[in-house]
Amino acid sequence: MSAPAIRGVIFDLFHTLTARESQWSACPATYDMLGVDRVAWDRVLLESSRWRLVGEERDPYTIFSRLVTEVDPTIPDAKVRDVLARRTVRFADCFRNIPAENVAMLRSLRGLGYKVALLSNADAFDIADYGSSALRGCFDVEIFSCDVGCVKPEPEIFHKCLEALGLPASECVFVGDGGSDELAGARAVGLRTVFVSGVMAELWPGQIASRRAAADHHVEWAHEVEALFKGEPATA
Repeated sequence: MSAPAIRGVIFDLFHTLTARESQWSACPATYDMLGVDRVAWDRVLLESSRWRLVGEERDPYTIFSRLVTEVDPTIPDAKVRDVLARRTVRFADCFRNIPAENVAMLRSLRGLGYKVALLSNADAFDIADYGSSALRGCFDVEIFSCDVGCVKPEPEIFHKCLEALGLPASECVFVGDGGSDELAGARAVGLRTVFVSGVMAELWPGQIASRRAAADHHVEWAHEVEALFKGEPATA
């Protein structure tokens, strides 16, 4: 990457620094446990639930039951509670199974002098077990949408992250899988962008081309980002 002025690297969390979803846990995906259509579940989870992502609701049961009701209001409460318990295990496993190469990459970037941030759209349930993951302590700044009241791709959340880093957008790169139009949002505030496609190939391969078009650079896996900066140590 020909960017000697880069001093900060901002990472998305889910589907960027986490493993393939098939490697998260022995527990099945939530839509399989519920017995609902995956597309319908993804639509509610990713496109029509800003309320949970900005922290308007923080109780795990209330969040989950509301999501389930939007997809299929006939699912009985007993099943909702059972799936929630198993989903809790699934997310805890996800954080226990963070790829070691991603952790090593983050530590290496900081060792080279780069400021490193985590910027995630997540509700309170999503990150309940984040504190026990190997990612904790790898960042100079950690921002979760449920704690700051705004979400990607809104400019405000990127500006909050840049302010916390103490760096201008022109000196930072955003790295993500492109969900929630985050790459376009990052570009709109002046960040350079890196698209991570590895997890996408498993979940939504048909979206790779359009997301790649919104990025300045493309890698398959997050740990490959380090190679983009080789020979270009961060400036003081």
